[in-house]
Amino acid sequence: MANYDFAVVGGGLVGSAIAYGLCGEGHRVVVMDEGDVAYRASRGNFGLVWIQSKGLGMPNYSDWSQSSSRLWLELAPELKELTGIDVQHQRSGGVHICHTEREWLQRRETMDRLSRETEGRFHFEMLDHRALASLVPAIGGDVFGASWTPMDGHANPLYLLRALHAGIHQRDGEYRRGGPVRRIARDGGAFRLERDGESVHCQRVVLAAGLGNRGLAEQVGLEAPLLPNRGEVMITERVAPLLDIPTTYLRQTGEGSLQIGDSHEDVGMNDGTRTEVLADIAQRALRAFPRLRDVRIVRSWGALRVMTPDGCPIYQASVTHPGAYLACCHSGVTLAAAHAKRLAPWIGGGEYPEEIVPLTAERFHVRVSETA
Repeated sequence: MANYDFAVVGGGLVGSAIAYGLCGEGHRVVVMDEGDVAYRASRGNFGLVWIQSKGLGMPNYSDWSQSSSRLWLELAPELKELTGIDVQHQRSGGVHICHTEREWLQRRETMDRLSRETEGRFHFEMLDHRALASLVPAIGGDVFGASWTPMDGHANPLYLLRALHAGIHQRDGEYRRGGPVRRIARDGGAFRLERDGESVHCQRVVLAAGLGNRGLAEQVGLEAPLLPNRGEVMITERVAPLLDIPTTYLRQTGEGSLQIGDSHEDVGMNDGTRTEVLADIAQRALRAFPRLRDVRIVRSWGALRVMTPDGCPIYQASVTHPGAYLACCHSGVTLAAAHAKRLAPWIGGGEYPEEIVPLTAERFHVRVSETA
């Protein structure tokens, strides 16, 4: 039974980014991953590094996301230098397309509110059709306009996951694929993690197992109120350059294919696809980009987002089980840099990031005052 400073439960983007950061701090780390049989949101991710509209009603989440966008400018070249893997990160800005004037006005109101809530730290511009067409020449003629922010961008989530795993290895961390962790128990002042045929002993444990956190968190005195939300994605054949910047539901990959998506379905643990949903995704994309009419779809998939009740992350240290930490979020690509470069150092004993102070599960408890 090996002994580690940290065991990170979950080898997707969230767990791998945290483990990568912990290894960089000099800790002895093991990643306990269920493997590709898991409901891995990382492999179905759309790949956006996205700031727009995140944090509405929770400005700390917007600040946290903006911090990660800035840190991506360090993480991407660092991973390439360390592992030789180009994760295809670009921070070119991004647009949220508004088909009608009503959508555009509603979007402006939302963006104005987020800017006010962050006291102007969130920056955006509203583009009319002419301004949008100068930025995205392929845009359809009946699109009214868009919102644009300079901090948005995208990356290849599969290359990112591969690079983080390679980086963990380069930094002397250990990655163990196997079944799910089933039991976490105190072992003196440390922890013992058990799964079928294997036990691991560690001083501290980080739960980053996506939807699997629901059953694990309660074993260390934490709470993970998570629900699955399915998103469906389509990939086209490779085409000539069409988009220099990503949009909310369509981006062009480094290989030239187009990724189209952004559906939201509450279907439990079903990560399949439905023809009618894919048809709606295709029609919306065609409305925005008529040039796609003759482009062939080559594959599609569904994946499950890890959603909290309000859509914002949960980061928490256990009071009853000191040394146990919880990390839950649906923005594994956007927040990868913050997880590696700010969350991991805190978990390792460093400074507590101010932005995540309110992002605990305690915010979901409603306090009812009793009156006499």
